[in-house]
Amino acid sequence: MIKFSIIIPTWNKKNLLKKNLPLVIAAGDKEEVELVVVDNGSIDGSVDFLKKISAETKSLKINLLELPRNFGFAYAVNLGAEKARGEFLVLLNNDVVPEKGFLKPVGRVFLDPKVFALSLNEPQFSWAGGEFKNGFLAHKPGEKTKKIHHSLWASGGSGVFRKRIWQELGGFDLLYEPFYWEDVDLSYRAWKRGYRVLWEPEAVVHHLHEASVSRFPKKYVDLIKQRNELLFIWKNITSQKMFSEHKRFLVKRLRGKPGYFKVLLATLIKTPQVLVRRRQEKKAAKLTDEEVFFRLAKKK
Repeated sequence: MIKFSIIIPTWNKKNLLKKNLPLVIAAGDKEEVELVVVDNGSIDGSVDFLKKISAETKSLKINLLELPRNFGFAYAVNLGAEKARGEFLVLLNNDVVPEKGFLKPVGRVFLDPKVFALSLNEPQFSWAGGEFKNGFLAHKPGEKTKKIHHSLWASGGSGVFRKRIWQELGGFDLLYEPFYWEDVDLSYRAWKRGYRVLWEPEAVVHHLHEASVSRFPKKYVDLIKQRNELLFIWKNITSQKMFSEHKRFLVKRLRGKPGYFKVLLATLIKTPQVLVRRRQEKKAAKLTDEEVFFRLAKKK
C-alpha cells in the first residue's frame, strides 16, 4: 500500500538529480513510498538518467512522467499529484535532501483529519508567520520552537499535503505562473475552508538552494513576485474592511513608487480570471479573513 507519494518536478537539472535523488530514495520507506518525478522537457540527459536509476532501484517504485516542454512548476506538480497513488503528497524540490526517517513524524500529525498540509523543517527557517498589515500580507519565519506550530503556508518545495483535500482545492493555481505564491495561495484557501496547516520540527530536510530562478532576469523575477502578491490579495482577501485597507495603501504605494504602476498593469491583465476565482473562494469559505489570522496567531 502506498501512503506517501514523493513528487519531484525537474527541468535541466541532471547534476542535482545525480547528487540528490539517491539520498531521497534512501530516506524513503520502500513499503509505503513511491517516487514521482515530473520532467519538464529537459534536454540535458535528465530523462536518460532517471530511466537508468529507475531500472536499478529495487527499494522504491519510481514513476517517471515526461513532458514535451517546460510547462512550469505548478503544472508539473499538479500532474504529479494527479498521477500519485499515495494518500499524502510529499513535494520536494530537486535540491532538497530529506533526513532518513523524515516521514515518521508526519504520519502522526495527519491523524487529525482537519490537517491539510505540513511544512517540513528546513533548519535555517521555521514555521511561516503572517499578518495583514498596511493593506498587504506581511510574512516572515516565526521563532524557532521544538513543538508543532501553525503555519501560514506549507512550502511547495518541502511540504506534505493530504491528497483528498488537495483535489478538493484543485491543487496549485496556474494563475501564478511561472512561479511564486502558489503554495501560499493553496494553504490560505485551505485555512479559509476550516482546515489547518502546520510545521513539524522533527521532519527535517535540507534545502541546498542549488536550483533557483536565477536563469531569469532579476527585474522579471521581482515583477512576478510583486504581481503575484497582488493576485493573492485580490483573489483571497474577501473581508470588506481588509480589502478597503488594501486599496488605500495600494494608492499610497503607487504615489510613492511610480515604478509600481508596471506591477499594477501586469496584475490588471489577469483581472477577469481573478474575479472568477474570488467569487468561488468567497462562496467556499467557512472562515473570514479575520478569523484565519486570529487562528494563525495561536501556536497550534
